[in-house]
Amino acid sequence: MTIDWWTLGLQTVNIVILVWLLSRFFWRPVAAIIEQRRATAQRMLAEGEAKANQAAAALSEIELTRARFAQEREAILTAAHEAAERARAARLEQAATEAASLEAAARAAIQNEKEAADKANAERASHLAVDIAARLAARLDGPAVRAAFLDWLLKAIRALPQPTRRAMAVNGVSLEAISAMPLDPNDQAHYRKLICEAFAARPQIAFKADPDLIAGLELRSPQLVISNSWRADLSQILADLTHDN
Repeated sequence: MTIDWWTLGLQTVNIVILVWLLSRFFWRPVAAIIEQRRATAQRMLAEGEAKANQAAAALSEIELTRARFAQEREAILTAAHEAAERARAARLEQAATEAASLEAAARAAIQNEKEAADKANAERASHLAVDIAARLAARLDGPAVRAAFLDWLLKAIRALPQPTRRAMAVNGVSLEAISAMPLDPNDQAHYRKLICEAFAARPQIAFKADPDLIAGLELRSPQLVISNSWRADLSQILADLTHDN
């Protein structure tokens, strides 16, 4: 095999020229482009990593915010539950207080009604007792009863203070002697004599009858009334019974 050194040399020179041309006009621009793309890719990766970090930070902030919201929600629910419990307890207490007040008012009303009924019954019983006593006393009006009432009247006159007796028996003053039944002239003269002796004076005395006295003898003047009858006694008894009731 014969080697053509000229052809080999020319091909070598061509290869060298081709390599130089490729290195000069192809590989350098391509390397620059590759380097530029590599830098761009690295920059994009860096930006993507930064955005990923930002996204992770944002996600972390969102999670933190959600956790805060959950805590606030729990706090709000707890506070609402506690407020509802306090309101329920307050309503129950108020209801219990109102129920107690109503019960107390009802008991007071029942007690008042009972006391009023007892008082009314006692008053009716007192009036009935006094009416019965008055009917019984009306049957006792006789000479002995009239003599007893006359004696009580004379004692009441003597027990009066002296200025009062003088005022009742002064000249010109007319006294009324009231009896349950009309007195005959002899009894009137006898009563007048005893009354004047009790006053130690001679007052003018007019005799009148009042069946409502039931029995007794009362003396009346413009200054004083001496009550001395069954009616006065029963009225006092009824007043005492009513007061006690």
